[in-house]
Amino acid sequence: MAGHVGGGGFSNENIQTYNNERRSSKQWVKLNVGGTYFLTTKTTLSRDTNSFLYRLVQEDSDLISDKDETGAYLIDRDPTYFSPVLNYLRHGKLVINNDIAEEGVLEEAEFYNITELIKLVKERISQRETGPSKDSKNHVYRVLQFHEEELTQMVSSMSDGWKFEQLINIGSQYNYGNEDHAEFLCVVSRECGNNPNSNDIEPTDRAMVLQQKGSRI
Repeated sequence: MAGHVGGGGFSNENIQTYNNERRSSKQWVKLNVGGTYFLTTKTTLSRDTNSFLYRLVQEDSDLISDKDETGAYLIDRDPTYFSPVLNYLRHGKLVINNDIAEEGVLEEAEFYNITELIKLVKERISQRETGPSKDSKNHVYRVLQFHEEELTQMVSSMSDGWKFEQLINIGSQYNYGNEDHAEFLCVVSRECGNNPNSNDIEPTDRAMVLQQKGSRI
């Protein structure tokens, strides 16, 4: 006679739920990286099938890796640089905080053998090295037009870091003493860092053209 499952037994629905929970729990992986714990999934760690992390979480892994008392895989690496690596595996984007050295992330990407991440970090470092220096200064140029009698007032009123660059006579050189024609352009500049106020900027090209014109007068 077939056995009977009483009221205290497991129904087919309960058994299915139990099996699903077991499968789900097996998907989660705990890593102990240099004393810091990271909780992630096998799916995340398997993003690059050639990586160390992919091999680590396979059922038939050929890697010999110790676990701590909590069951976390022990990895003797710097956890600071592991965070950008894990986040890349999660969403496929390279995000590095300003206080983290890109070279450190590259070292970890190479250790874990994550090919695409290695490429992205190298490109980031290359752009940083070939781009403008963070300390480089931009120059704001202004071109001021005034009459001859206003020259003294203009020079005395220059402030806030403005520096005289060029004085250009735009009146006729044969009528230099005639107040009706003695007009000048004065090119001045100021260092403004990397975020100049657009309202203060006179296009640099125009200023340079005026300087060239003044050198021929």
